[in-house]
Amino acid sequence: MSFYGVTDLWTYAIGALGIILLPGPNSLFVLSLATTRGVRAGYQGALGVFAGDIILLLLTALGAASLLRAYPSLFMVVKYAGAAYLSWVGLGLVRGAFDRWRGAAAPALPADQTPADLTHPLRRALVISLLNPKAILFLLSFFVQFIDPLYETPAVPFLILSAIVLAFSALYLSALIFAGARLAQAFGRRRRLSASLCSGVGALFMWFGVKLATASLH
Repeated sequence: MSFYGVTDLWTYAIGALGIILLPGPNSLFVLSLATTRGVRAGYQGALGVFAGDIILLLLTALGAASLLRAYPSLFMVVKYAGAAYLSWVGLGLVRGAFDRWRGAAAPALPADQTPADLTHPLRRALVISLLNPKAILFLLSFFVQFIDPLYETPAVPFLILSAIVLAFSALYLSALIFAGARLAQAFGRRRRLSASLCSGVGALFMWFGVKLATASLH
């Protein structure tokens, strides 16, 4: 029995929540933005994440997962490009953290001087979202399992499932943004502690890149 074309609504909701809560480049980037640049930049990043998620969901509706499986070479291009970008962002964050650690005894930077990898938050978040291994490797395969192929209006279950995952994402990213703003206050005068956190985030980004480079849709 389905609910407007959704085969198992509660199982999907629980699974989608679990996927959202798993640490990933989207959430870590938004948290880093909020910690470094404040709530406004955090929400700019979140807007980029939402835009990327919507694009991925639309691609899912158009059969992107099946296309990637049918053309392995296309999947190879997507995953290696994504791995390279995530690793590059991670390396930039680690490099910025190292510079901050070395200059911990120097006067604080002006507020408008931010690490290069945290500038243009909306655009960077959009690219990171589109190359998010968690979305590519789990959401594209997970999402379609809950749409009844016999339902006469496939757009209805698609919209229901999309609304659920986007609502969870909005709530989770909002919590991270305000948590990041609080962390900024705690780390404001502890530049080495802030640098250590930033380097940890950068290392995780590089790990996400390696994970994507070695991933498979099967």
